[in-house]
Order: sequence, then structure tokens, then C-alpha cells
Amino acid sequence: MAANPSPPRQFGCPWPEFNDGLIYHDVVPPPDDGLTLIQFYSSKYKSSAPLQGWLQRIKNKQITVDESVVTDPDAVLRFLARSLSPFYFYYIVLFHNILLFNFFTFRVGSKLVYHRLPWKEPDAPYILEVLYEDDDMIALNKPSGLQVLPGGLFQQRTVLTQLKWEANKQSTVKAHQRLHFVPVHRLGRGTSGLLLCAKTKLAKARLASYFADGTSQIGGKRDTNKEHGKIAKIYRALVSGIVDNDKVIINQPIGIVKYPDVATGLYVASESGKPALSIVNVLERGVQGNNTLVQVQIESGRPHQIRIHLSFIGHPLLGDPLYAVGGQPKCLDCDVINERFAADGGYERPTKPVPGDCGYYLHAHQLIISHPVTNEVIEIIAPLPSILQTKS
Repeated sequence: MAANPSPPRQFGCPWPEFNDGLIYHDVVPPPDDGLTLIQFYSSKYKSSAPLQGWLQRIKNKQITVDESVVTDPDAVLRFLARSLSPFYFYYIVLFHNILLFNFFTFRVGSKLVYHRLPWKEPDAPYILEVLYEDDDMIALNKPSGLQVLPGGLFQQRTVLTQLKWEANKQSTVKAHQRLHFVPVHRLGRGTSGLLLCAKTKLAKARLASYFADGTSQIGGKRDTNKEHGKIAKIYRALVSGIVDNDKVIINQPIGIVKYPDVATGLYVASESGKPALSIVNVLERGVQGNNTLVQVQIESGRPHQIRIHLSFIGHPLLGDPLYAVGGQPKCLDCDVINERFAADGGYERPTKPVPGDCGYYLHAHQLIISHPVTNEVIEIIAPLPSILQTKS
């Protein structure tokens, strides 16, 4: 049935000027015994800052070792051995019945803490519209420009943060409940539309499995006209150029390549990648503007799948700053290493396009899903922005 929630509501709190910073905890493991402080951080967290940036952070008293500030980058880290008292040994044997526990020392590494100073995150919207809500899940209309989960420069200005703040408000009103709102899938920062979130651990597990099942079933031959699984995801997009065929099925695999300023690599069209399937239907052809309005149903959920697949067939999303024809990045000099660092020691903002950059037109429009508890089929629709509406 179509979702018919109570009157639409919105929530969201304005972002503070600065976030709370971050704290990273580490314990020196055996293989790192003997490393210097700068060697440890510049190797383990090389995607966070270049060598000179980590030197600045150490000199700036942002790192402690066993609760003491250390400003010497050449301080040697140790994996220590400490003795257990006979009483402690007796306690373990007596209460845990460990008859073969026959040594009197244990090994523990030094505890390292890096304090990342608060910073002003880039501008981002904060108001979220509720499209559907019950005791188990909540569906939101995410605005373009808002990141879903923390990452990179966005650690506080995310959907997850607003969900936590809203859960705290509701938990205060309903003291007998502890609510845990959490997204069960992702939308790109520049993508708007329907984002499904769980409110309980059971709903989270089941909804996440629906999204995972759709992706895992892609690979072999299948009837693309046949519905299957417990979820259907339909998007609207505006692409460059005129798509000739009314329906296009894209099954190009998606893989990862090295790319500057993206530590985990960039997803691209790749024959050695993982299977992915998108079904594209043309809605309108804008001959004068040389663009096409399309509907896309994705049968899998690879990162940036629609952007990659449509660019692969020669029709990148209109305004996409990253992907070019062929499903590859516009920037191909992927071996360039950026060693410049900002005031906080971290890398400067990327000079080349990265996946989180906005400017394209993609909207998660419709979701048909089996309810994670009742199994009732629910259809949820996110209103379309004007540019993605048909003119007729």
C-alpha cells in the first residue's frame, strides 16, 4: 500500500560554527615496537595528513602517549611487558577456572591519543523532511549538499548527527525508550531524495539485509522485467545529451582505482569490478537543451552506480564535476600526491573533483519495500525538484 503518514513534519538544528573536533585512540601493537611517534602516525594515518602536517600536530601538543603530552616526533614507542601480582593470578584461576594460565606477565602497548582540533566544516543544509515514520523506521527527504555519514571534512554536518539529536529529543520525551536512528543505506552528498533509516536494531538488521540482498543477486543472467526481492529503488536524473533508446539496461561492473585525495580509491567502470545492474527509462528528451530526463531503477547498490553507469553509456549526469564519458574520472593523472597541508596539519581541500562534490541532478524518488516487522508492502515517494519534473 502507499505510505500515508501523519502530516509531514520537518526537523533539524542549525549547525554550530565549529564542530567538536575528534579524538583518535591507538595502542602500540607488537609489530610497531620501536617505531618513532612520527613514523607511527605518518604511516598509519597517511590519508589524514602528509608528513609535515603530522610534525606540526606533534609540535602543537595534540598527541599524548600514556596520558602525557609528547612533542618529540622521534620519541620511540614501546610494547611493554608488565608483571602480574600473585593475587591477580590467583583471582583469574579461582573465578575463571583457567587451569592452564601459567605465566605471570602480560604485554601491553603504550596508549596514544591524537586530539584533532575543532574546525569549521563547509556549509551544508540541515533541515530534513519526514516522508514516512512508524515505530520501526523513518524515511527522510535528504537535501542535496548534505552528507549522510561522517567522512573527510564533514564530521558533524551529516544526516547521522541530525538523527542523533532528534533521537535524543524524542528519548527525553519518551523516557522509557532509547531510540537509535541510523541510515541503512547511503546517498551521495549531491544526491537528494529518499533516505531510509531504522529506529531499532531489528529494523536496522532487516532493512540492511534488503539492500544487501539486491546487490548480491546481481551477476548471472536474469529477467530484468521481473520484480524480485523485498525492495525496489527508483531514481530521477537529468543527463547530458539525447538518449536514443527508450529503455537501456546497463550491467557494467564497477571497480576501484587510485585517485588523488580519495584514500579508499575512486569507483569507476571496470571490467574487473563487481557486478552492477541499472535499468534506465527515458521520460523526456530536451532537444533544445541537449539533455534527457530519465528514470533509473537500480538492482544493485554500488557506490555512485547511477553516475558511473550513465556516464559509461555516454550520458554523464548534467553538471557532474567528476565522471566523464566512459564511466571514468575527468582527471586521469591519478598518481599525483598532494603534500600540501592546511592550518590543522591535514591535507588542503582537494583541487581536483572528488565524489562528494555537488552540481549534478539526481534524486532518489521512490522506494517500494516490505516492512521489516509486518512485511506489509509500503511505497514511499520523495517529491521531485522542479528540474526533474516532466513538462507534460
